[in-house]
Amino acid sequence: MEIGSLFSRKPAPLIGLDISSSSAKLVELGRTGDGTLVLERCGIVPLEAGWINEGNIERFDDVVAAVRRLVSGSGSRAKHAALALPASMVITKKILLPAGLSAREMEMQVQAEANQYIPFSLDEVNLDFYVIGPSADSADDLEVMIAASRKEKVEDCQGLAEAAGLTATVVDVDSNASRLAAQRVIRLFPYGGGDDALVALCEIGSASSTMQVLRGDDVLYERDQNFGGAQLTQMIARQYGFTREEAELKKRAGELPNDYSEEVLLPFVNSLAQEIEKALKLFFTSTPNNRVDSILLAGGAAGLHGLPETITHYTSFPCRVVDPFEGMVIGPGVREQKLLHEAPSYLTACGLAMRRFLP
Repeated sequence: MEIGSLFSRKPAPLIGLDISSSSAKLVELGRTGDGTLVLERCGIVPLEAGWINEGNIERFDDVVAAVRRLVSGSGSRAKHAALALPASMVITKKILLPAGLSAREMEMQVQAEANQYIPFSLDEVNLDFYVIGPSADSADDLEVMIAASRKEKVEDCQGLAEAAGLTATVVDVDSNASRLAAQRVIRLFPYGGGDDALVALCEIGSASSTMQVLRGDDVLYERDQNFGGAQLTQMIARQYGFTREEAELKKRAGELPNDYSEEVLLPFVNSLAQEIEKALKLFFTSTPNNRVDSILLAGGAAGLHGLPETITHYTSFPCRVVDPFEGMVIGPGVREQKLLHEAPSYLTACGLAMRRFLP
């Protein structure tokens, strides 16, 4: 035993806070002595339509009140939070830099390179970067990812956290966070191909959906599409003459007419599967690939009855719903039965919470 290990400090508690147009989700993780992650707390609260629009907070006080309820209801005492911006609000670019640069030299090089790719003055943005690793094509270079967002967008995240009694110590990109959580599960439970498996991660949100095609730690393709669970709410409202608010409440409560599955749900599931089929075809036409080994579904609509089977029917590729907490210890403060239905919705929040244990 090293003497220093007697005084080693644990990472400070951190909650992952995923705030989308339809809900706010919270995840707090711990870790056992052997490194196994523990789901200590999680929770979700709905947000009303219009409170957040295309990533912009339109009803600040209402969203803050919802986040306060979420944190209080979870029982978390953490004061630090990791939040995420939509990928549409962040400019990312992979660059090559010479290996062997000092930290200061690398920072100066990143700023010089960023001027070429960011259509704003660097004074107007928050700029960050991380080293991916050695370049596969050049032994003397490193691959570095740079990311930039307008300062006011980052300040909105910080201000929201502060108003809710938290400190935003991490502001990530939502697709990065969801990918981090999914890659942990893929590594633990390889899907049809091991380390070289091509996995299409489809996160179905309320207003939009994202597809990322992954091979190990590499992102081969990423695309946003304008379809999501809100379209099911619209179909319910049209079919039964409900207002949008009534349709959303009845959908969440499962209080829909007897013909709902046949007249509304089945056509929506077919439409959703066809959209995913189209997204895959775009991937195939823009890359040398012509197949994926598996499709993973996440997001609020991922658990719709029959969706994985329908996607497999249209694409011919195996499909399953991803549980970001698979392989974790479930803490006593978590209602496991409720988690069975909600787990796919927590993918991004789980990835944000995992930042507690990253260097």
